[in-house]
Amino acid sequence: MFASLLRNKESQAKHLFVSFIPSLLAIVGFFLLCGLVLQIRGQDPLEFYTIILVSGFASFDDFGYVLFNATPLIFTGLAVAIGYKSGLFNIGCEGQLYIAAFAAAWIGIHLNLPPFLLIPFCIGGAMIAGAGWGAIPGLLKARYGAHEVINTIMMNFIAFALMNYLVTSVYQEPGQMIPQTQQIHEAARLPRLASFLPVLPQSNPLNVSFLLACGCAVCCYIFLTYTRWGYELRLVGNARDAAAYGGINPGTVTIWVMALSGAIAGLAGVAEVMGYRHRFLDNFSSGWGFTGIAVALLGRNNPFGILAAAILFGSLNKVALDIEILLEVPRGLFLAGQGMLIIWLVSIESISRSSKD
Repeated sequence: MFASLLRNKESQAKHLFVSFIPSLLAIVGFFLLCGLVLQIRGQDPLEFYTIILVSGFASFDDFGYVLFNATPLIFTGLAVAIGYKSGLFNIGCEGQLYIAAFAAAWIGIHLNLPPFLLIPFCIGGAMIAGAGWGAIPGLLKARYGAHEVINTIMMNFIAFALMNYLVTSVYQEPGQMIPQTQQIHEAARLPRLASFLPVLPQSNPLNVSFLLACGCAVCCYIFLTYTRWGYELRLVGNARDAAAYGGINPGTVTIWVMALSGAIAGLAGVAEVMGYRHRFLDNFSSGWGFTGIAVALLGRNNPFGILAAAILFGSLNKVALDIEILLEVPRGLFLAGQGMLIIWLVSIESISRSSKD
């Protein structure tokens, strides 16, 4: 029995490694492509690779910025993966994190409680807001068959417009031209990790939300792998008719999965409001909800793979400015290369699936 269990574990590990081969090939292809472009421009590719290592990992401060950039991408990547595992494509993470961020800011401004109460209230309120926004397209999908891709895209526009109205016409900080709310109470703020880690300078923005993101990844792995709800979720995604035959209601699963996905995406808004700016700022996201799709794809929808992919994207975002300054490579060109990475990944995956068929 022990030998059989050991063989099963080895088989799972081998399958997991094989599933990540397309991602590894895509990453290698991305860096080779970047080097080729620089070679064509008459520049030294080795200098490019050196800057990536030095800029992102030369000091604890640099690595802290990498992890800070990765934090919201961990949340949005996990949110996309949760939906994808059940056969749903949640493109509404951007709107969900905006709604959640505003909810966290509103609670942090209007409630004056001790930190051990106010912080959970803010996080819980944000997750409920994100879950509610995500559940709407889930309900439309389950009840009327409306495609979640169209619904979540439209819900994004509604969220952007609604938040813009609230922050410019109702809750804008008095005396300010910037579309932002006033700051949340001190008790609602997540502390920076520099308060606990002397190796980080006080100016480094890495905060407790990164630990929350890591904990969320672990919880998602346990949820998907070892719980009944995770099994139902995966079964609906892999064999919807078989799940219905086995007594599982796919419509119900669709609704709560989209709500759960929205709640996780909302934590990216929590990281912004409670861990960094300490207020809601209109248009604060640089497309985290959409980049989360790429992170989930690169991480093979595995929570720990998503964690690694988010750190990779965090490092690329960190070094993009340095590359623009030191190598005079336009930032847009470098970001376009990141898009090519995803195209490369999708192409490799399509080829591998075709070969299996």
